[in-house]
Amino acid sequence: MNSLRLKYTLRPLAIVVMAISLGACTLGPDYQRPELPIATEFKQAEGWKAATPADALQRGDWWALYGDTELNALVARLNVSNQNLAAAEAQYRQARALVRGARSQLFPAVGASGGVSRGGQGSSASGSYFQGGSTGSGVSESYEVGLDASWELDIWGRLRRNLEANRANMQASAADLAAVRLSLQSELVQTYLQLRVMDEQQRLLDQTVEAFARSLRLTENQYQAGIVPKSDVSQALTQLKSTQAQAIDLRWQRAQMEHAIAVLIGVPPSELDIAKRGDIPRLPEVPLALPSQLLERRPDVASAERQVMAANAQIGVAEAAWYPDLTLSASGGYRNSSFSDLISLPNRFWSLGPQLAVTLLDFGSRRAELEAAEASYDQTVATYRQTVLDSFREVEDNLVQLRVLAEEAVVQREALEAAQESLRLIENQYRAGTVDFLSVATVQTTALNNERTNLALLGDRLTASVQLIAALGGGWDIERLEYEPGLQ
Repeated sequence: MNSLRLKYTLRPLAIVVMAISLGACTLGPDYQRPELPIATEFKQAEGWKAATPADALQRGDWWALYGDTELNALVARLNVSNQNLAAAEAQYRQARALVRGARSQLFPAVGASGGVSRGGQGSSASGSYFQGGSTGSGVSESYEVGLDASWELDIWGRLRRNLEANRANMQASAADLAAVRLSLQSELVQTYLQLRVMDEQQRLLDQTVEAFARSLRLTENQYQAGIVPKSDVSQALTQLKSTQAQAIDLRWQRAQMEHAIAVLIGVPPSELDIAKRGDIPRLPEVPLALPSQLLERRPDVASAERQVMAANAQIGVAEAAWYPDLTLSASGGYRNSSFSDLISLPNRFWSLGPQLAVTLLDFGSRRAELEAAEASYDQTVATYRQTVLDSFREVEDNLVQLRVLAEEAVVQREALEAAQESLRLIENQYRAGTVDFLSVATVQTTALNNERTNLALLGDRLTASVQLIAALGGGWDIERLEYEPGLQ
C-alpha cells in the first residue's frame, strides 16, 4: 500500500519536471567573436615570406633557431624551475578547479547524515539519567540515519552559462600561462645572446689592450732613441689605460646578465657559472606569419578573446536572475528511540518535493547586475581589439627594426673595413716616421669604435629577432587551448 501511495505521489512530480525540462532554455546571447580590422599583409614585411607548416617557427622550441646547445639547456631549466612560471601554472590549476566545480552544479548533490539526541524535562530521584530509551523521569533518546539529495534544475541555463564562463576563464588562464612562459623565454634568450655579444666585446678589448701595450713599448723605445717626443709616450699610455678601463667595465655588466639568467632558471646567482666563449649564435631566418594567423599564434590575443567569451556568458547568468529557480529535494532514512531495531520498516521516513524561488522585489539590483555584465562585456571587447592592434604594432616595429638594422650593418661593415685599412696605412707611416703618434691614436680609436659598433649592431639584430619571434607567438598555437589535456 505504501509503495502504491509513493508511486502516485511521484507521478505528477515527474510530469512537471519533464515538462519544465523540455521547455528549458539558455538565456543570454550565444558567443560570437568580435569583428576586427585585419590587414592582408604587414606594412614592413617587404622581403619576408609567410610561414608554412614546414617552417621552423611552427615548432615549440623556437629558441633552437639560434643553434646553441647551452641556450637550449638553459631554456629547458627555465621551463621547469622558474618561479614566476610556477605561479602562473598554479593560477591555471585554480581556474581548472573552478571549471570542475561549476560542472558539478549541473548534477544532484547527495549527502548522508546520522545522529543521536538525548533530552528530557523535570527530574526524578528514582530515574537513572544514563538509562536508554524512555524512562520515567522524562528522559528520551532518538537515533536517526538518512540520506538527502537536492538538484537545481537548470531551466534557464544559468548553470550552463556559468560553466561556459568558467571554461572560458580557464582557457584564458591557460593562454596567460603560455604568454608568461613565452615572455620569460624571450627574456632569457635575449639576455643570453647579449652576454655572448659582450664576451666578444671583451675579447676585442683584450686584444686591443695587447695591441696598445705593444704600441706603448714601441713608442717608449722610439722616445729613448730620440725619435719621438715624450708626448707620444703619454698619448700611448693614455690610450692603453682608457681601453683597459673599458675592458674592466664589461665585467660587472656580464656578471649582472649571468645573475639575471640564474634567477630566470630558478637558482641563486652563486650557483650558475656561464663560461666565456669565442663565438656568437647565428642570426636566424625568421619565417613570417600572416596578420590573420597572428590571432591564433599569440597567447595574449587568445587570452583576451577568451575573456570576451567569459564576459558574454556572464550576461546570460545575469539575465537568468530574473526567472525562478526550481530545486528538487528528497530525503529519507530511519528514526527511532532505540538503536537496536532502528533499521526496520516502521521506523522509516521520507520526503520529496520541489521548491520554487523567485525574487519579487529587489529595487533594481538585478537590473544593475545585468547592466554591469553588459558593460564588462563591452570592456573586454575593447581590450581584445586593443590587444590585437598592439600585436600588429609589435610585429611591424620589429620588422622595420630588423630591416633597418640589416641595412645599417652593411654600411657599418664597410666603415669598419675602411677604418681597418686606414689603421694599417697609418701604422706603416708611423713606423716610417712620417706621422706622429696622435694620428695613429686617432685612427686606432676610430677602428676600435667601429669594431664595437659592429658588435653592438649584431646584438641589436639578435635582440630584434627574438622580439619578432615573440611578437609572432613563438611556437605557440591556439589549438593547444582546445586539445591540451585538462582544458575541456
